[in-house]
Amino acid sequence: MSMLKKIVCGTLIGVAASVVIGAGAADAGQPWPPVPPPAWIPVAPVAPMILPPMPAIAPMPPMVPTAPIPAIAPMAISPFAYAFDSGDSQDREDQLYERARDAIENARYERALDALDAVIAMNAARVDAALYWKAYSLAKIGRRDDALTTVADMARRFKDSRWIKDARALEVEVRQGTGQPVSPDAQSDEELKMYALNGLMQSDPERALPAIEKILTGASSIKLKEKALFVLGQSRSTRAREILASIAKGGANPDLQLRAIRYIGVMGGTESRQILDDAYRSAADAAVKRAILRSFMTSGDRARLLALAKGEKDAALRGEAVQQLGVMGAHAEIAELYQTETAPEVKKRILHAMFVGGNADKLSDLAKTEKDVELRKEAIRDLGLMGGSRTGDTLRAIYTSDSSPEIRKAVIQGLFVQNNARTLVDLARAEKNIEMKKEIVQKLSIMKSPEAKDYLLELLK
Repeated sequence: MSMLKKIVCGTLIGVAASVVIGAGAADAGQPWPPVPPPAWIPVAPVAPMILPPMPAIAPMPPMVPTAPIPAIAPMAISPFAYAFDSGDSQDREDQLYERARDAIENARYERALDALDAVIAMNAARVDAALYWKAYSLAKIGRRDDALTTVADMARRFKDSRWIKDARALEVEVRQGTGQPVSPDAQSDEELKMYALNGLMQSDPERALPAIEKILTGASSIKLKEKALFVLGQSRSTRAREILASIAKGGANPDLQLRAIRYIGVMGGTESRQILDDAYRSAADAAVKRAILRSFMTSGDRARLLALAKGEKDAALRGEAVQQLGVMGAHAEIAELYQTETAPEVKKRILHAMFVGGNADKLSDLAKTEKDVELRKEAIRDLGLMGGSRTGDTLRAIYTSDSSPEIRKAVIQGLFVQNNARTLVDLARAEKNIEMKKEIVQKLSIMKSPEAKDYLLELLK
């Protein structure tokens, strides 16, 4: 029997065996054992979810005493903020932290604890913030002793943290509690304050702004401060912008700083962009700088993003700037950056940005002409993610014109990702190299398209 027939038969036998074993286990009243995939089955890369662009923040409607306080929208993430893995552990920390904050906003405190513990275990930049929110979540579900222990741990480990003031306020609040579990739906004095504050903002903004500023600089809880900041973000007054600018430049809790940056980006305009530029230049925290880069995208500031993509010394931040240019569809600027960039990891981010922006033509050129094999493979991978109708013919042309096994395998993987069985079958029929033909057949054997099945049966004749 030929090698190709053995591959196809082996696949069919494996499937049949799994059915028989499963049936026997079911008859015996035992759970079905998992059927391990053949060793040669590749794991297709899964592109992370791409979120839609952040909408503008709609003005808050007037509130009435019986209406619930509107939930503060979770910190918006750029549509492609995490679409690509740059290998930066800080990105992973950001994802986990935002996941925890989203859970807290939706009163899912148990779920938040899992993500927060993961952030704490990473022992990176946001451990103090994660400890604060862990204590907050523990208090909300009635585990007050654990909450106090967590606050004490944070105060011991991070004596100079910008979260200390909020942690001490939380400790006082917990100690004053009754010891009963806290219901997420229970109304508090702070909620009543927000009713009054929102109503005042609607009727007399000039009187509301000093009250908001007092909340933001006082000993109120972080949750009340976040809600006050949200109300502040609805105003377009000069004073409101000044307060937001102060917070965006580091004059408050770190989470409030990130939210202020977001709101300023949504405001748009020359003044807002200048505030963000000043905040970027004075910031030392990479998370703050990333947030500002995303707000530059939100506000449409292509020029500043391009300047930072060229001049920022930190390669990861250059990559973030490039990524946001991709979201904006800055094709010419990204192509220019690729020619001048020297760091391979940033060049990969540029290729990803071309994919995000839909620049198939430039990606195709680089997939054919780039001298660095790893970068060529990256470009081919992104072409595969674009779908067969757009790039199938290009991938076929690269396969037939390039004899490098590495490049050919990358093309096969790209066609597999886009489920392009028709092209894979055509390449398999024309392929003379038995090893490459086996590579294609192995991919076809796990595809469910009619073309793949017909070709496998053809091989068995």
